[in-house]
Amino acid sequence: MSSEHSLQPLTMLLAERTSLTCSRELLALRDALLQRYSESVAAMLFYGSSLRSGDALDGLVDLYLVVDDYRKAYGKSLPALFNRLLPPNVYYLEVAVNGQRVRAKYAVISLRDLERGTSMKWFHSYLWGRFSQPCGLLYSRDSETGRRVHWALAQALLTFLTRVLPALPERLDYAAIWQQGLALSYRAELRAEKPERAIHLYEAWQEHYRAVTSLAMNAVPFEVKHEQGASSMHYVVSIPRHTRLLGRAGWWLRRLQGKLLSLLRLMKATFTFQGGMDYIAWKLERHTGVHIEVTPKMRRHPLLYSWGLVWRLYRRGVFR
Repeated sequence: MSSEHSLQPLTMLLAERTSLTCSRELLALRDALLQRYSESVAAMLFYGSSLRSGDALDGLVDLYLVVDDYRKAYGKSLPALFNRLLPPNVYYLEVAVNGQRVRAKYAVISLRDLERGTSMKWFHSYLWGRFSQPCGLLYSRDSETGRRVHWALAQALLTFLTRVLPALPERLDYAAIWQQGLALSYRAELRAEKPERAIHLYEAWQEHYRAVTSLAMNAVPFEVKHEQGASSMHYVVSIPRHTRLLGRAGWWLRRLQGKLLSLLRLMKATFTFQGGMDYIAWKLERHTGVHIEVTPKMRRHPLLYSWGLVWRLYRRGVFR
């Protein structure tokens, strides 16, 4: 069975599950981005903690803005170049709804990079790790664009499973796949979240992960047997020994690569993200409980005055 054909049921399921009933806050954010980026917008995806809580006023709303072309989106060459070299660029958005401020962090990526970044062509887990998790389609220009986005999401799930299964035990259930797999993905970046974060992510979306895994496992390039346990379905995944060794080595390389890429993205965000240093400090404190003081010098010249802080936080284990 071809990969394209075997992913069709999963693509159809994701088309249903990404459908959103939008609140006024989400609609306001959508309209503001459509106005700002005009005809270059192909789609918008909503994910993260606000999607889980259902409250757009809780912290920052996380959005992905999918555009046709970076130069067309920005009208300038430098941000387009940054976005092309190291996608995505990250920006801040704030709108007023009924006297309340709705705040969002949105990442800009081209439809082409979304499709490439969720495929097996993309080594690091930054994109396919994120988009294997639940998200909602906030906007799609037309049905063909929606089809391509849903296909990219299905592809992200297949890539995630194909990459993580060789590094996991041969016999495992849904919970083990996602808790251990997401932990691998998280360790491949500089993250402030504690190791239990992967467990909480799975527990928040258990039914979703079970539904998509049962379909995606039909498309992985391994022999998979199903065993019904006393309380849940178990998978027995037969993977050659050399494939397992290469898979584990791949995750070791991703951890090295990911730390460097995370630092480069943080550096880039200091130029694109309004109040970037304060946001980073707020997020770290929210996830770790460690208070971080941002000095005026760090706000004015983050690349010059933040490295000492970054190193101290890394030594304390705030970054992992």
